[in-house]
Amino acid sequence: MVLLDAAAHTMAPQRIVVATFDHGTGAFSIAAREHVTRWCERAGVECVSERASAPLATEAQFRAARWRFLLDVATRRRGTIATAHTADDQVETVLMRILRGAGARGIASLFAEREIRRPLLGFRRRDITDYAERYGVQWIEDPSNASPRHLRNRVRHELLPALVRARPGLADELLELSRRAADLRADVDRVVRNELGARVLPNGTGLDVPVRSLREVSDAGLAILWPALAALAGATLDRRAIARLGEFTRSGAIGSRAHLAGGWEVVRSRDALQLRASGQEAPREAVVPQSAGIRWGDWSIRPSESVGTDAWSAWLPSEGTLTIRPWRPGDVLVRAGHGSRQRKVKHLLSKAGVTGHERASWPVVLSGGEIVWVPGIGRSDAATVRSGRPVLAFASEYNR
Repeated sequence: MVLLDAAAHTMAPQRIVVATFDHGTGAFSIAAREHVTRWCERAGVECVSERASAPLATEAQFRAARWRFLLDVATRRRGTIATAHTADDQVETVLMRILRGAGARGIASLFAEREIRRPLLGFRRRDITDYAERYGVQWIEDPSNASPRHLRNRVRHELLPALVRARPGLADELLELSRRAADLRADVDRVVRNELGARVLPNGTGLDVPVRSLREVSDAGLAILWPALAALAGATLDRRAIARLGEFTRSGAIGSRAHLAGGWEVVRSRDALQLRASGQEAPREAVVPQSAGIRWGDWSIRPSESVGTDAWSAWLPSEGTLTIRPWRPGDVLVRAGHGSRQRKVKHLLSKAGVTGHERASWPVVLSGGEIVWVPGIGRSDAATVRSGRPVLAFASEYNR
């Protein structure tokens, strides 16, 4: 309510959207929502509210539901989220994360660079209370803020006061530590974005990291870099996942994979480590429409006006049905210029540097059950222009 009051005194009402979430925890949460709604009606400010659709019990559930709602409202309104977190919230969060063994990325907490605005982060909780009392800002006190059932409340009311009595400057020290951690986090993020050559997958469910960029990094360095890399793909790593990624980076064999907590896995190819959501599968076999082409996973196969000298395009038979599917062990291709000599597609892919997870989802195009084209790799004798045989030109593109 203090944040809202301050915003209303410094911004035009039409620039403010209030998003208030009812966690469904009882009468107080209903009263809080109604209090905010009435305030917005009097001030002429738009208010969007939502109530939890299912019972919530834990801090994590409260937080996840609330942030889903806030992000949805911000996306639909094309706005920026502003929260009323204070310096005391930061102190509590940093202490909780230290207790859990967090590294610099986690200890940065609310000081980390994000699109979320926290204009009250430089103030203590007592400053906010003083403002409310001075300017008559009314609020609804959440009784769960005093419940020892929640870890944050035990830290706030018991552990932190005891520690501050023993070390009066602890709160300021924790704030300074988190500022330094935020600076380190920002530096690491810049290195990850600009110097490691990491590539987020087109579908947004993972990323490829060149093996060479991590080859000379120490174990301690990997423990710092991997959480930042994972963040590019939207993944959050716990300590066990970070340790496992470090070990896998050093010893993972080509084609092997390791499962991580939170529904993620890492797969090793010859040249890259791919962090991706677990259970991803290559697209299924599909018909290639001759007039329109097809989008198949990260690939597009489309009609073309001409065919180049490389294998990224091909003349394909226009009679019969063209299909596309992932490579399978045992697949063979009759190479143009090699007579009737068959070549294993696996060997062609390996020679081109396509190994591990990429090979398992690499497409082959068939006509009449025969592989006529491996996009980017090779074309069969059937994928050439011959007198009296109708053909169509196709081009491929790998959106990696």
